[in-house]
Amino acid sequence: MSQKLSPDAQAERRTRILDAARWCFLNFGFSRTSLEDIAQRAVISRTLLYRIFKDKEDIFIQCFDAWILSRVQPASQAARQRGTVRQRLRAVCDCLVLDSWSEMVAAPMADEFQDVYERLRPTVAWKHREGVLGCVLQVLNDADTAQVFLLALEGQFADRPSLETMKARIDILVTHFAEGSE
Repeated sequence: MSQKLSPDAQAERRTRILDAARWCFLNFGFSRTSLEDIAQRAVISRTLLYRIFKDKEDIFIQCFDAWILSRVQPASQAARQRGTVRQRLRAVCDCLVLDSWSEMVAAPMADEFQDVYERLRPTVAWKHREGVLGCVLQVLNDADTAQVFLLALEGQFADRPSLETMKARIDILVTHFAEGSE
């Protein structure tokens, strides 16, 4: 007879599974990741994985929904903090971009991530983009400027730069956009 887990233990197990799945998807890619890979990395049985998630797509969606959308709330808080426009805009970018980029830039299959995510979960990808735009708008206070900033920020990913290069690029963008707002 199996022991019933407390809600905290269930949440911890779920987090462990989603972290393991994210690692597998970023390192093996969506098509090459198996449920067995995820189960082994999470140190659980594949049967238990099926009790918690419907299939591989369900795990992928929930994994990245949690990872991507979890960044919007801290970024929104950073946007409302005291400080200059430059400081607040940089804090928003740290929450929304640099925290996740540091993990993605080192992953061999990170390029595939956005394509698969947008194909499987376009509404969440769009919700994330709206959340990011809302955070930037809180800082810049102009919808057109916030939109241009976001487009410029999105363009920084095109050549998959190193983390240091991404930081330098964000500093340039933030400095440029903050000059007109302070």
